[in-house]
Amino acid sequence: MNKKFGVVMLSLLLTLTVVLSGCAKKLEPKEAMNTAAANAMQMTSYEMKSSFVIEDLQMKVAATEGNPNVDQALTMLKNAELTLTGIHQAEPQQTEMQMGINLKGDMAMTFNIDMVMTKEKIYVKIPSIPMLPFPEDVVGKYLVMDLKELAEQAGETFNPESLDAQKSQKFATEVMNALIAEYDQAKYFKQIETKDAKLPEGVDAKQVVQFYITNENVKEALDILVNKAAPKIVDIAGKDEYREMLSLTKEDIEQAKKEVSSVDQGEFKKGLEELQKYLKINTFNITTAIDKKDFPVYQDLVMNVDFNDPETKDTVKLAVKGSTQYSKINEKQTFKIGIPKDADVITMEQFQESMGAY
Repeated sequence: MNKKFGVVMLSLLLTLTVVLSGCAKKLEPKEAMNTAAANAMQMTSYEMKSSFVIEDLQMKVAATEGNPNVDQALTMLKNAELTLTGIHQAEPQQTEMQMGINLKGDMAMTFNIDMVMTKEKIYVKIPSIPMLPFPEDVVGKYLVMDLKELAEQAGETFNPESLDAQKSQKFATEVMNALIAEYDQAKYFKQIETKDAKLPEGVDAKQVVQFYITNENVKEALDILVNKAAPKIVDIAGKDEYREMLSLTKEDIEQAKKEVSSVDQGEFKKGLEELQKYLKINTFNITTAIDKKDFPVYQDLVMNVDFNDPETKDTVKLAVKGSTQYSKINEKQTFKIGIPKDADVITMEQFQESMGAY
């Protein structure tokens, strides 16, 4: 009886262990974001879609008040939306994107631009834009730009690393990790229940974490950015693999190091004090949704700020919202555009000739 009981208990214990190990473990918010950022480096292929919307834009500045051009620009930009959908694979390197621009106001317009990028070439589909009419024989064609030839024409050496998406991703991840490391979890990070995160359909997240800045911590946040994070970011940019990708020289890096290490702390602190007099942060959140494999599958930015200069009475209100969603991570990708065929492609010379005759 005791033996049977022991076998039953052992079986239950093993079953419970398997079930628990199968559950996605939630990490502390800061650690979760660090882990997700590190795993982003392992994303060799994916589909993505992004959007950026200016939800509110108001400006009352004495220098531009009553200027019809400024008023028209503000009206056009308010509620303006930029969308971007794309597919990427690292090997062989190929990326395609469809960018949509939607402007509002009296001169409202919507147009799309398709792009394809390989290791050495960029193809841009010439759109039909009401304000900028192109000749009919080029609209819908793909303008091909050979980056090596363009560099040679400019008397420069083509740097293929500048288009290395994997290296760019790795650089961005290291920068993100350097930033996150300097901010205290209790002051700048929090966990959000997935049911309360208002994630878009199709995002299956095990955990949602948020980095936030408020009026109470903005002064410290900027101090950390300038005095702690910036020097580390310059060091990262100074690594040979990234410096070449960014087309920076060793002299550029040394100059940047001097600048970030020689900030006049007295003037900087004074500037922070002044900033709090005219900056009001209503909302500044960066929310990241992490899936069961610890990939950052969704991220959004919500920013709503007011600037009020007590001396000039100038005011600016800006509210923006942006998001990026990833799917089919590390899966075989099916490109929708593909590499444009020769019959659909025109060179820069052909484009210029057509524009000259138009």
